[in-house]
Amino acid sequence: MWTKETILEDAKKQNVKYIRLCFTDIHGTIKNVEIPINGLSDALDNKVMFDGSSIDGFARIEEADMYLNPDVNTWLVLTWENSIYGNVARLICDVYRPDGTPFEGDPRFILKRNLKKMREMGFNNFKIGVEPEFFLFKRNGEHEVTRDFNDHGGYFDLAPVDGAEECRRDIVLELQKLDFCMEASHHEVAPSQHEINFEFNDALEACDQLQTFKLVVRNIAKRHNLHATFMPKPIESVNGSGMHTNCSLTNDANENVFYDPNKPYQLSDTCQYFISGLIKHARSFTAITNPIVNSYKRLVPGYEAPIYVAWSDANRTAMIRIPSARQKATRTEIRSTDPAANPYLAMSAVLAAGLDGIENKHKHIKPVTQNLYKLKRDKRESLGIANLPENLKDALKELKKSTLMKETLGDHVYTKFIKAKEDEWSDYRKSVTQWEISRYLKAL
Repeated sequence: MWTKETILEDAKKQNVKYIRLCFTDIHGTIKNVEIPINGLSDALDNKVMFDGSSIDGFARIEEADMYLNPDVNTWLVLTWENSIYGNVARLICDVYRPDGTPFEGDPRFILKRNLKKMREMGFNNFKIGVEPEFFLFKRNGEHEVTRDFNDHGGYFDLAPVDGAEECRRDIVLELQKLDFCMEASHHEVAPSQHEINFEFNDALEACDQLQTFKLVVRNIAKRHNLHATFMPKPIESVNGSGMHTNCSLTNDANENVFYDPNKPYQLSDTCQYFISGLIKHARSFTAITNPIVNSYKRLVPGYEAPIYVAWSDANRTAMIRIPSARQKATRTEIRSTDPAANPYLAMSAVLAAGLDGIENKHKHIKPVTQNLYKLKRDKRESLGIANLPENLKDALKELKKSTLMKETLGDHVYTKFIKAKEDEWSDYRKSVTQWEISRYLKAL
């Protein structure tokens, strides 16, 4: 555990000259206030202020002053930014008002608030393991980003077919320097698509790690003259990038409460209620877990992305899958989530949906064994299987109907998020795409 004193000692020992005080806006974008080393002591005393009105979704101009309160446990020397002039470190911060109260628009605070409710219900931890996918595209001679594939590899391919093997290895090695517990890395299904997995963690730490992970991936890719993108569907004719999210709850003895060897599928009643909550609220939280216009280009048939709200113990066409591992590894895998999501908000929404299922003992739902892609709509409907929203507009309609999601996000973020996403949809609706130009310009 870090303290102010040990951080100051470590900064001196590691020749840190510059510190990034990081926080996340409602869209999931990492922001930072940069300070020289002589400001570190004041920063650790929560004395660094910034203009919240300059951050989309934060404060109005008449209430702009915000303070950054560093979480000392997130102290990290950014090894990829080291230079001859000294090293760079970062601290992830919570955002506070001048009166000392947490800012209700801070996504990290929202997750903390939902974790507090979880603990009040008798659970100790919400464990998260994410599987973020991304593409590595070439940069041209002027180092500008293109959509040119760096390779034409497929699932689990090796070099030379996997043209980014060295880049991916460098990313993993850099993450290990930052004390990430790595599990696996491999080429994904689409050309130039990759996946790197790191170990399960408590939800807050997992979200912090995911934000750090994205920074590392982008920076190391740039070293290789590549561009890393977490855009869900950058190429229309290949699989998109998802972020499968594995979840479980533990009790005070750190035991996985989703496991029960005496129940069907060895899933406890708690797990079954959690699944029922996810299914009940899936359409409501999709705008949060799949938050951009492009997210819904991935959620279409034919590219392995789940589009039907159901669960299975093996079937990958369902939105929720239960991997075969049991006991400590028993978990729900939510397959619809994508890496464009703000992790703090997405995990808050998923947790709230599951807890609602537990708290209200929602009826257990039977698993689906059929290939849902092959079932006709009337058959799916007869089984009570709904579709996920088909576009951002429909997803926002579902979000606006949800009392639970409003409570989960809080009035401030709920209102700001919906307004921002409605503006995004409006901009998209008015735009003229290349598809329209190619299809209609000469024909009409």
